Amino acid sequence: MLGSGFGRQMLPKFIWKPDWFMWGMAAAVALAWIFPNPGAHGGFLHPEILNKIGVALIFFLNGVSLSFTALKSGMMRWPVHVVVQLCTFVLFPIAGLLLNRLGDGHLAPGLQLGIFYLCALPSTVSSSVAMTAAARGNVPAAVFNATLSSVIGVFITPLWLGLAIHGSSGNALPLGKVILDLCIWLILPLVLGQLSRPWLAAWATRNKRGIHFADRGTILLLIYTSFCDSVKWGVWSAHSWNIVVLTIAGSVLLFFAIFAVVRLVCVLLRFPFPDRIATVFCGSKKSLASGIPMAQIIFAGNPELSLILLPIMIYHPLQLVICSILAGHWAKRPLEKPSSLEPQSQRTPAEG
Repeated sequence: MLGSGFGRQMLPKFIWKPDWFMWGMAAAVALAWIFPNPGAHGGFLHPEILNKIGVALIFFLNGVSLSFTALKSGMMRWPVHVVVQLCTFVLFPIAGLLLNRLGDGHLAPGLQLGIFYLCALPSTVSSSVAMTAAARGNVPAAVFNATLSSVIGVFITPLWLGLAIHGSSGNALPLGKVILDLCIWLILPLVLGQLSRPWLAAWATRNKRGIHFADRGTILLLIYTSFCDSVKWGVWSAHSWNIVVLTIAGSVLLFFAIFAVVRLVCVLLRFPFPDRIATVFCGSKKSLASGIPMAQIIFAGNPELSLILLPIMIYHPLQLVICSILAGHWAKRPLEKPSSLEPQSQRTPAEG
């Protein structure tokens, strides 16, 4: 049956080990605590310039690595795309508002903004595609949805944040300037990366590991500079470590609530099982790779930036652990007969 596997409670034995990037995030935060001055505003790293260059580099490399052929082959599954984008940019933000309402009076304003920022972010690209492939799901649909989400998020994420900030404090987010900056430092490098593929695609294929390392290394640098100002301004001294525990609990609740709704929608719409896998993985994930660079532009100069980023930094490893377990479980289901809805060749593109 197509639905078999979604309702099973038994999961295979699975041991998840943090990769170097997870350890790198912890190291970046620790380094900011010990040596905040270099990465703080006015420090010798000049983060106001370095961060924007790093953001542009990340999205340029994504553009070089992303195959347009893989995007085109996933365009036809429009019901999947509609469900994923509605989950990412409608269901998640509503859930974020409800979660903040539950924590009202118990959570710092910066953390509440961070929870909503997490919920307003686009979906991941590389991990959603990789896990969809591992679970034998519809990889082209996952590639298309994850990429579309990243582009839409440049416009939808600041719009949601503008509404939230205006509603909570009465202040207005300068949407025009924010969206223009995001287009210059995110969309433009992505487009330039795509345009350079005729010359750089073969190089990108040969150097996937190097590109992945450069991409993740740049994100770690952005995490370091994000925490430096907060440490220097003493933001964390005003809060106890209970906020980390509360954020972890909220992230777990958020993930499983969204997962349950996405799963139910897939069953009601009778999606083929490969489509369900792509929908669940793309619809329940949030992008740290987009969230860190976007935050550097949207919240530039905000001393509470590290508090705002805390929810996505906790949600990121959480979603990887749970989705890795699910991918291993679903990959063991019996082989199905190929159909016109399930592509016969499913290859994972370079991580971006």
